Amino acid sequence: MFQLALETGAVLAQETPEGTGGGNPLGFLLPVLLIGGVFYLVLILPQRRRMKKAEQMRSAITVGDDVRTVGGILGTIRSEEGDTFLIDVGGGTTLRVAKRAVAERLEDEDE
Repeated sequence: MFQLALETGAVLAQETPEGTGGGNPLGFLLPVLLIGGVFYLVLILPQRRRMKKAEQMRSAITVGDDVRTVGGILGTIRSEEGDTFLIDVGGGTTLRVAKRAVAERLEDEDE
């Protein structure tokens, strides 16, 4: 019985018409496009939105705003020069940081 199943399977595996060309290329392309679309929607689009929101936040920062840098340093913006901020961190210490290093603008507790 087992021998008959093996012979039948071997015959079925060999009975493919020749010259079929390997199938429809759309059958391969469609899943690739769908995976690419999902990848774009899940990973790329949200990242672009976050980058745009961060850039808008950085452009809205003015002198006197309290900010937190990506390194966790808290301070107050004292001046803006090109693509850098001069931040007063207290005790008479000021730091020059790149604008892109500012993670967030801290809101006053009164607001």
